[in-house]
Amino acid sequence: MKKDTVLQNVRIDKLVFGGKGLAEHEDGRKIMVSGGAIPGQTVNLRVLKSKKNYLEAQILNVVSKSPFEEELPPHFQVYGGCKWLPIAYEKQLEIKEDQVKDALRVLRDRTASATFHPIVASPETLGYRNKVEFSWGKYISAKEGVHDEFRFGFHKQGEFDRIVDCDYCVLADERINAIFRAVRDYSKDSGLPTYDPKTQEGFWRHFVVRKSKKTGATMLVFSANTDFPAYSRKEEGELLVFVRQFLVPEFPEIESVYLLQNVGKADIVTGQAVKLHGSDTIVETLLGFEFEIHPKSFFQTNSLGAEKLYETVLSLMRSKGGTLLDLYAGTGTIGILLSGRFDSVHSVELVPEASADGARNAARNGVTNVEFFSGKTEEFVTRFLNEKKRANAIVIDPPRDGMHPSAPKAILEFKADEILYVSCNPATLARDLQTMLETGEYRLADVVPVDMFPHTHHIETVVRLERVSE
Repeated sequence: MKKDTVLQNVRIDKLVFGGKGLAEHEDGRKIMVSGGAIPGQTVNLRVLKSKKNYLEAQILNVVSKSPFEEELPPHFQVYGGCKWLPIAYEKQLEIKEDQVKDALRVLRDRTASATFHPIVASPETLGYRNKVEFSWGKYISAKEGVHDEFRFGFHKQGEFDRIVDCDYCVLADERINAIFRAVRDYSKDSGLPTYDPKTQEGFWRHFVVRKSKKTGATMLVFSANTDFPAYSRKEEGELLVFVRQFLVPEFPEIESVYLLQNVGKADIVTGQAVKLHGSDTIVETLLGFEFEIHPKSFFQTNSLGAEKLYETVLSLMRSKGGTLLDLYAGTGTIGILLSGRFDSVHSVELVPEASADGARNAARNGVTNVEFFSGKTEEFVTRFLNEKKRANAIVIDPPRDGMHPSAPKAILEFKADEILYVSCNPATLARDLQTMLETGEYRLADVVPVDMFPHTHHIETVVRLERVSE
């Protein structure tokens, strides 16, 4: 079968982790479908790749809608970050729960003794994000007859240099959307051009809104190319006037505003942070603990959903007393929340700034039994073992790629009573669990999917491993 062949009237059977659809060709080959597939749709496809055992294809058009599709309000827009918005939320939960079970089937009989708990839903499904990152850009194409010098919204999926204009982000609340529109109007009239990633010229790059769900306190971060020749102290002064004389009076919840001097080529929110207004941080509360948020701090983007995730961890943890290892700890949130149950907690994270944030937050909450270490988890574990130290319980919360290959077997050497693994990727979770369960020292006791990101393909999973008595 040749590339660009059109396949007509193909039914989407299911979604696999990562958001792609799965269908079947009449010759028996599976078809991986990109372009926003929804189970139950009938679509026409364009073949991208033809392999011996499967095809890759992209949706050309929808022939008939899925029974799981909902009619959206006219002002809702579907972007790359909320592609599942047309799918009824109950169906989203069902899909995600099935994806976790499918991923863990590779463990075969080792899942027989496990309790698969129902998925934990997000308390909010709209306006739940406490952090929203918008981007400025332009799109000029003679072929398409498009010449837009100013766009403000989100990146089009798969196209780094193309921004889709946003009018209303459904994952942000009404106040964040109102702030976004005010900044859009100001930047468009400012006379300063949007940044062009191809030429590295222009000024406006990114705009980030961070907000405490519990207090409403809001932080704004303007990311701009301050090396742009037309930029001067005059423009910075005008931005400051806009912030202090318009934005803050109009939106009194704004407690902190920063300018990031972003002069790098990479399309990321980075650079030297210059405070323009207000406090250094805003504060969010999770399960009675306070956490400071800086412009570059890592913090779960769904505060209420994060509480559900951490409540799941706390409810599954059986151990008390002794030492807890909190590995791939980020800002140490889990270790801080569990600190009251253990004599000592060791929080290990690669990024030094995250460990420093964790130490500040521990001090803020009067937690004195957590030590923060910055470095590679596998190196810390090896050193800890060489010092003949013991861990009674271990929490692992690695990035999407999972653990370093040497880490799982080293962690088993502690012979901890239980291990909790918090995962954002069912595939790498299954891979790491396969290594950890093959010795027979542990059994898979509990599996709990947690939905922190409604209308996206992302899914968190908490599993509990229990040491088998000798």
